[in-house]
Amino acid sequence: MVMDAAGPSFWDNYSEGPEEMPNPDARAFYELLRAAQQPLWEGCEEESQLSATLQLLSIKATTNMSQQSFNLVSQLMRRTQPKDTHMPTDLYQTKKLVSKLGLDYKKIDCCVNGCMLYYKADDSATQCKFCCEARYFSKKCHGRKKKVARKQLWFLPLIPRLQRLFASEKIAKQMRWHYENRRGSNVLSHPSDGQAWKVLDRTYPNFAYDPRNVRLGLCADGFTPFGQSGRQYSCWPVIITPYNLPPEVCMTREYMFLTLIIPGPNNPKGKIDVYLQPLIDELKLLWDEGVPTYDASLRQNFCMHAALLWTINDFPAYGMLSGWMTMGRLSCPICMENSKAFQLKHGRKSSFFDCHRQFLPNDHQFRRNKTSFYKNRIENSMPPPRLSGEEVWERVQNLPKVTESGKTIPIEGYKHTHHWTKQSIFWELPYWKSNLIRHNLDVMHIEKNVFDNLFHTVMDTKGKTKDTIQARMDLKEYCRRKDDELVERGGKIVKPIAKYTLNLEQKRLICQWVKNLKLPNGYASNLARCVDMKEAKLYGMKSHDCHVFMERLLPIAFATLPEVVLNPIVELSQFFTQLCSTTLMINQLDNLDQNIVTTLCKLEKVFPPGFFDSMEHLPIHLPYEAKVGGPVQYRWIYPFERFLHTLKQKVRNKARVEASICEAYIIEETTVFCSHYFESGVPPRIRRPIRNDDGGESDVPAISIFNYRGKPSGECKSRFLEDEEAEAITQ
Repeated sequence: MVMDAAGPSFWDNYSEGPEEMPNPDARAFYELLRAAQQPLWEGCEEESQLSATLQLLSIKATTNMSQQSFNLVSQLMRRTQPKDTHMPTDLYQTKKLVSKLGLDYKKIDCCVNGCMLYYKADDSATQCKFCCEARYFSKKCHGRKKKVARKQLWFLPLIPRLQRLFASEKIAKQMRWHYENRRGSNVLSHPSDGQAWKVLDRTYPNFAYDPRNVRLGLCADGFTPFGQSGRQYSCWPVIITPYNLPPEVCMTREYMFLTLIIPGPNNPKGKIDVYLQPLIDELKLLWDEGVPTYDASLRQNFCMHAALLWTINDFPAYGMLSGWMTMGRLSCPICMENSKAFQLKHGRKSSFFDCHRQFLPNDHQFRRNKTSFYKNRIENSMPPPRLSGEEVWERVQNLPKVTESGKTIPIEGYKHTHHWTKQSIFWELPYWKSNLIRHNLDVMHIEKNVFDNLFHTVMDTKGKTKDTIQARMDLKEYCRRKDDELVERGGKIVKPIAKYTLNLEQKRLICQWVKNLKLPNGYASNLARCVDMKEAKLYGMKSHDCHVFMERLLPIAFATLPEVVLNPIVELSQFFTQLCSTTLMINQLDNLDQNIVTTLCKLEKVFPPGFFDSMEHLPIHLPYEAKVGGPVQYRWIYPFERFLHTLKQKVRNKARVEASICEAYIIEETTVFCSHYFESGVPPRIRRPIRNDDGGESDVPAISIFNYRGKPSGECKSRFLEDEEAEAITQ
């Protein structure tokens, strides 16, 4: 392979190859589609057996129809059709018909304590080899005793789902979008623009040679199917998404593949590696050997390979997947043992106060300041080095594996010199140590937590503010700020009003402003429902509400604060606004990387040490990850959280949570996939009109939230503009 500054030399003539017949697996699939397209009854020209069945399944998937309702509708349709109809009689027959499409699942027995899977060499075992718990329990069924697995993992193979992407001519062509639509060297608008993608291509030119090879992202997150007030139950789906697709379809729900459903009721924590084994085996097969796949757009057979670029998860799940515990003084997985965090004497929590001056230039004036930061301290140290994949592998290669011991084994020096708990199962992937980003810091959760801490501290919300009595005691311990220290008045300890908090009148004005605020439809939820005028506070704001408030409304809401407080808050708001742009510039990210350090130092001059937990520290690492991985929209957890919400709605049988999710997901996945072959009367999500679309035509691209098609609400009225309004428009 010829290497140059742009990377490896790809096969530019792949589209000029001869057309080929589909391989045996693909041929069987296409023949199945043709066979199932027999008329619904003799003489029926509108619908085939498969198309009618898929329309009915689409209705079930869209409306969460129960099995009983589905059976009643099927039987009614069958009675109203000719006697020679091929319409299935119930859901069982319907699922039996579409199961031949190859989108199926497997159930793998596992230890009730999560120690092991009864998988591969342990397939015939009857008890756990670590905790000796029995695999089965006896259950009477029709007068006979039947062995039933005590716990099962639901595994949906990834390989056939990736192969089905290339079975559709439209999607197969889109899987080459990243190669056929290259951007400028300074522009980041897709993961393929980032350094992580390009370094993988340069390191493994044979993999990069065919642009049809798939780059993947993995998300693992848990949810409670019974709500906060129900019984405790934690279900953990594992989702895979391909990044070859163009931006308008990449990370959409139709291209998120549910691959594992880790059973509850308990959080798997460090034992999550046990459940990931089938998926890791598939990923190793996709990398080492590849699988024969038919490309419908080029009419060619090729050997498809795939690589996992990174994982996407919140901060606790980051620790579960990476093996570095994300709690405590050494919680930062980038700074690691070089972190300067410390435990507060009175707050008894880890604080990242005065941990950011070391990232400043050596000649910066803040480094020599002994009064505004940690008292009597001059910062002379250099920023902690970011370890490469090879350097991290040298540290973890001798650590114990959970899959070999059935549990996490305490490692010498834990909590003192390191936070390693295990060797992650992802290190079994041959290319894992070559990835620049292995686990992403989730911008969504970081932004929400930073906003919550900042907003509730400034609003002095009882129970949520970081400005507590203990925080003021720690302020006296570590800082020189006499005006903010606790004072004694009339025999009582009083907390003076700080310059970074608002009084009651100012808080009520903000609440009234938010209550009357009108935002474009779909831009945010109804923020008025979050306002409590009596307590003068905001509550119940979702992650996206915090996202909008942080980037658009916060500088306006806190405009009455002193400049020394307001300026760093505005800078922090602008930082997240620029970081979350759909298109990034590398020089812009370099500026963000420098400015966020100064912004955090300015906040340290204002807020007490108790304000700075790990969430206030992590933004300092976000610009680098954006530069390496591309825009945050492809690496944050928003779309996966929405996907989990739909899975939660599919839990119809609360005694069989995982089974309900898997069965309903298979139905929806099948209808979405087959929608590429049938123009169904009831379109699935992939062809559903956008919200408020009245069917009109528009040449305006629907990129911004303000450009969505729509129609007026209520009666249309016309009036002349006032002079002030007309003047404002012309300016």
